[in-house]
Amino acid sequence: MSKPLTPTNEQFTRLIAFRQAAYACLGNARDALFELGDAVIVTPAANSFVELSCAPVFRRRWPSVYEALQDGRPDRQALLRLYRGQMKTSQRPILAGDHTAWPRVTAYTLQERTIEHQPTKVPGNRPITVGMGFSTLVWVPESRGSWALPLLHERIASTETPIQKGSDQLRQVCEKLSQRPVSLWDAEYGCAPFILKTAGIAADKIVRLRPNLCLWGPPPSYRGRYRPREHGAKFKLSDPTTWGPPAETWIVTDPELGQVELCLWRGLHFRKSKAHPMVVVRVHRPQARDTRRDPKDLWVAWIGQDPPPLADWWPLYLRRFAVDHWYRFAKQNLYWTLPHLATPDQSQRWSDLLTVITWQLWLARQAVADNPRPWQKPQANPSPGRVRQSMAGVLVAIGTPAKAPKPRGKSPGWPTGRQRQRRQRFPVVKKTKKKPDKAC
Repeated sequence: MSKPLTPTNEQFTRLIAFRQAAYACLGNARDALFELGDAVIVTPAANSFVELSCAPVFRRRWPSVYEALQDGRPDRQALLRLYRGQMKTSQRPILAGDHTAWPRVTAYTLQERTIEHQPTKVPGNRPITVGMGFSTLVWVPESRGSWALPLLHERIASTETPIQKGSDQLRQVCEKLSQRPVSLWDAEYGCAPFILKTAGIAADKIVRLRPNLCLWGPPPSYRGRYRPREHGAKFKLSDPTTWGPPAETWIVTDPELGQVELCLWRGLHFRKSKAHPMVVVRVHRPQARDTRRDPKDLWVAWIGQDPPPLADWWPLYLRRFAVDHWYRFAKQNLYWTLPHLATPDQSQRWSDLLTVITWQLWLARQAVADNPRPWQKPQANPSPGRVRQSMAGVLVAIGTPAKAPKPRGKSPGWPTGRQRQRRQRFPVVKKTKKKPDKAC
């Protein structure tokens, strides 16, 4: 008679099965790639990318760290199917999308560098950098906490915009989902082009709106003369005199935000997306400091099917910040921006490996014991960083599907007399809007 699985054993079984499936999706150089991912997990601090080869779980020599990213070919579609299989089907999925910059200011030989947005703390400096932009769509599995599990983490090419990439990622993820998800987006996506590009996707959207936007109400009924009007009264978010009476008003006391006053208007739309009305909510917090990070007024819009009651869906937008937590975790703890890779393809392969690492931490969260540092407080629900601190023992216990390296002797080195050439330098690609033809 087989021994019943305890919750810990069940978590170990799921983690082992996931690691084996992810290993099969990594393609060429999968052994070195997989061991590189384990090295990221067990290395508490690394000052250079090649230091990851010193981890005991990386059984290869240090040149294999970069060779794995040169030769690897991860199958992102197969990994996406693997991630979707791990998502809970008992509740409606919550997705969050955003994009961030990977600064490569001095990488003159790197192709496809673009000017990306990056906030700065120095007053007067322009909030931009030179590097690569990455768009990410994550699954937010919990109603609280910092967990965000990336489904797609892809580079934004010089011919794409964040809106185009984000809408394409949302379409890919929603094609095979059994339930209609709710997707959360920041203010950059609160515009008519994003609404039009995602109109045919089976997903509802909650989007933050910039406070200087101008919306329009439903057009009045046709009076039989002249052309029918396409837009109704102006609704300027910064001008209370244009709002009119709200359809719903609700006041609630949140344990973290304090008193919150909600006002809801229906049937508003952007000028260029009049066929897609929105439900707009003003979230007013009298106790806020009225700064950029703590505003008194927050405008959010629901786009899609009829929304649930206001009390159920307005707090969902706060879960959008989970993707920001993952960006910080990937850059600070998973060394995402540490390597100086030579090509955009290598950067993409390295980014694909980080998504595999994050999902492993999620599956191991209940199988590891909290092991805080002396200066850390215990956590009932361990964060991704706390789970990573205790993963070394788990990896020793479950082993690795990667095969042991096979020494192949010493390389002959650079041929005598062969000339070395400088690598080609590439200019920074500036994304500009295409000017309309004057003859049109």
